[in-house]
Amino acid sequence: MSSLLLTVPTVEPISLAEAKAYLRVEHAADDDVIAALIAAARIHIEAQTRRALISQSWRIALDHWPVDGRMPVRPAPLQSLTAARVYDADSVAQTIDLQAFVIDAGNATLAFAPWALPQPGRIAAGIELDVVCGYGDAASDVPEPLRLAVRQLVAHWYDNRGLAAVGAVTVLPSAVGALIAPYRLLSL
Repeated sequence: MSSLLLTVPTVEPISLAEAKAYLRVEHAADDDVIAALIAAARIHIEAQTRRALISQSWRIALDHWPVDGRMPVRPAPLQSLTAARVYDADSVAQTIDLQAFVIDAGNATLAFAPWALPQPGRIAAGIELDVVCGYGDAASDVPEPLRLAVRQLVAHWYDNRGLAAVGAVTVLPSAVGALIAPYRLLSL
């Protein structure tokens, strides 16, 4: 299974003004740097937690339907399924009725009857599912501990710019790890 980001978030979990207030920066000279740090912090926290903080569209490609009829969707949380396709041996897409799927938002899982769905004809990536993931469209939809983790990570990176040596392992502040720990989705 592979995932491809189709649509990036339209906002960040914290605004430039919020970040500047947290950093106690009153000038505009570093606005571009701070904005880049906000986006980088969001992406880093999303990667660490396997969650999408702000609504974004993803395409999930599968080789075959899971036998048990349950497919975890990452990143979580799962909001909706917007398209489902199966490709035949000639790589022609067949649209699947979205009513064939049940969204288990609590577990970020799609449930379906695999025997009732058409089987892919392509050996690889014969199934494509387009989903919307994330807590919502607004920064206020993101849980406050994750927003605080973004602020703290931005502050850490802002205060320590230029200190990383080539090949050095950078350590994140322990507070950031503690804030995101309850939101991490672990793989087995």
